[in-house]
Amino acid sequence: MQRSMRRTLIGATAAAVGAGLFAAPAGAQELPVFSIPEPTGEYATGTTTLHLVDEDRADVWVPTEDRELMVTLWYPTGDDGPTAPYMSAEESALFGAQLQIPGGLLAQVETNSVQGAEPLADDGSLPLVVLSPGFSFPRATLTGLAEELASQGYAVAAVGHNYEAPITFPDRTTECITCTQDLDADTLVPNRAEDLSFVLDELTGDDAAWEDAGVIDASRVAVGGHSIGGASSHRALANDDRFDAGFNLDGTFFALDPSRVSDPFLMVGADPHGLPGEDKTWEKAWKKLCGWKQWITVDGTGHSAMTDSAPLAEQAGLNQDETDGFRSNDIARAYITAFVDEHLRGEDQPILDGPSAEWPEVQFHNP
Repeated sequence: MQRSMRRTLIGATAAAVGAGLFAAPAGAQELPVFSIPEPTGEYATGTTTLHLVDEDRADVWVPTEDRELMVTLWYPTGDDGPTAPYMSAEESALFGAQLQIPGGLLAQVETNSVQGAEPLADDGSLPLVVLSPGFSFPRATLTGLAEELASQGYAVAAVGHNYEAPITFPDRTTECITCTQDLDADTLVPNRAEDLSFVLDELTGDDAAWEDAGVIDASRVAVGGHSIGGASSHRALANDDRFDAGFNLDGTFFALDPSRVSDPFLMVGADPHGLPGEDKTWEKAWKKLCGWKQWITVDGTGHSAMTDSAPLAEQAGLNQDETDGFRSNDIARAYITAFVDEHLRGEDQPILDGPSAEWPEVQFHNP
């Protein structure tokens, strides 16, 4: 998580605690219950998780261990049933401690996807979107976007990068050990790009890790993420030609790959990522994009407005952005869905071409 964003969240949540918003006695049942906004597509959504181990790669943060990842998958389903937890109690406690909010709060967030449901899809019919969260953010913070895409007929895989956020594995929960160190982006970004390629290996290879992986169309794959997850997605797109399109949600392009990228790429930023902007890496990255590209910013939004942070903060009375958190959520879903529809399905999406009366907050830049 970028330092400015952490200060903002800590200040807001500390103020809320002081004001009594979370003043109920300890106990999960007495904390407020928030929810991820319902997806808008025609399909119900299912979800499952995978534990992946790359036995050919040592973990860069703990070299005595193989690189391990947790992945959450979402997809269309026709099943009904109990919805999946947002994150584990252990993840909620650790991430809550980072944000200085009650430890059980995020474990109670209600999602919309049926745990362990069967995919509703023919073999090879679902385009795939691979997601990477921001530094220190659990992968759960991209649940709303993932559910939206799944409801529109996509398979979605959000990657939990070990030791870069709290992550619950089948046998333990690991902490964000890198959060206590200076950010080593030159190590983190290439390593995450390798993580993303490894996940694609495991979902589309001959011996796929997911029993229902046959529904994925390996010829139509996008990669994107929030913050440093967006920078890592750009790196993966540059280095792995199996990815066909990419997007960055308000991420500084740390460790920018020197290669030119000919695949479609969408940059979606908060106010500081406009022109003239505070982050010069966006101009550098823009110059290396030689295919379809678009650079947009959303007025009145902050660093995490394109994640679940926006609607959850709105429900908690903690939204510090000028733009309503539910509106930010709608914008993120609309533009990312349009992007993958155009570049994975070949469906023309006019909202990607320029300003729209429906979304007046969205500004287009073309340096």
